[in-house]
Amino acid sequence: MRAVVTVIGVDKTGIIAKTSGLLANNDINILDITQTILQDLFTMVMLVDIDKSKIGFGELSKKLEELGVELGVEIRVQHEDIFKSMHRI
Repeated sequence: MRAVVTVIGVDKTGIIAKTSGLLANNDINILDITQTILQDLFTMVMLVDIDKSKIGFGELSKKLEELGVELGVEIRVQHEDIFKSMHRI
């Protein structure tokens, strides 16, 4: 099963490291990643494999949200199918 992790906020040191570290510590593999900085606005989208995750989807969502608060950014995770449905034209 795959999910999409999005991160948006003011750029600062450690966003990628801490987000990818949380994923790695829970056996979640990053399949693809893109990130952009527009002036001081940081955006990142990751496609991740959650099949072997040590934690459930709800707990993952909570941990990423808490990390976002710590970093001063917004971090969200969605199942890939839901993400695709929401962004279909």
